[in-house]
Amino acid sequence: MNMEADMKQDTVQQAKDDSQDGKQEEKENTQKENEKLQDEKISEYGQVTLENHGNKHKIHLLSVIGEIEGHENLPGNSKTTKYDHVLPQLAAIEDSEEVEGLLILLNTTGGDVDAGLAIAEMIASLSKPTVSLVLGGSHSIGGPLAVSTDYSFIVPTGTMIIHPVRMNGTILGVPQTYEYFEKIQDRITGFLAGHCRAKEERIKELMLNTGVLAKDMGSILIGEEAVKEGIIDEVGGIRDAFDKLYELIKEKKKKND
Repeated sequence: MNMEADMKQDTVQQAKDDSQDGKQEEKENTQKENEKLQDEKISEYGQVTLENHGNKHKIHLLSVIGEIEGHENLPGNSKTTKYDHVLPQLAAIEDSEEVEGLLILLNTTGGDVDAGLAIAEMIASLSKPTVSLVLGGSHSIGGPLAVSTDYSFIVPTGTMIIHPVRMNGTILGVPQTYEYFEKIQDRITGFLAGHCRAKEERIKELMLNTGVLAKDMGSILIGEEAVKEGIIDEVGGIRDAFDKLYELIKEKKKKND
């Protein structure tokens, strides 16, 4: 009798061990699959969701790299940020109950005006706390992207180029063309002025400056200069950006409570 009871107990214990091993293996496989999906997401879209276990804050990281691609595909050897990838992701972030904030890393040469403004407007309309960090540069239409967040940083060596609208292709030499260009520029300067401390008149002065860029108009602002002009909020790095985003998340939670 004791032998039979021991055999049954061993069988039950073995089943438990097998079950635990199976669960552990399933957990490891799930973790590997999630890591693989995370790597693919970074590689394909330059995006990743980060979770700070200490502060229990889940934030989404979006990188705007290279040229902002609009309605036409750029050559395959060009680094691009595709607005048709970014817009749905921003909508998903807004709809998510888990993601608490958005951190945007910028190193862009600019690109399509409509696409850039579309992304900037989406970011500006998010209810989640947002912070941007200009790294190598945030030129041209990258300017509205940099200021579209609740708070903005630029590294000491980061640059921003404010210049007039440029257009490729055939252009008609008629007054309506210049009026159209002016309306496009007003959209950009209006957005910039509406989301930073710089006045629209000063932004236009920087845009039409003829004494900085060779054979062109515009202004180059490096690090602290962008802050002094009131376009960027503060000079800082990735740690500063994270700390500010955590602070904004806590402030929002406190306000909601």
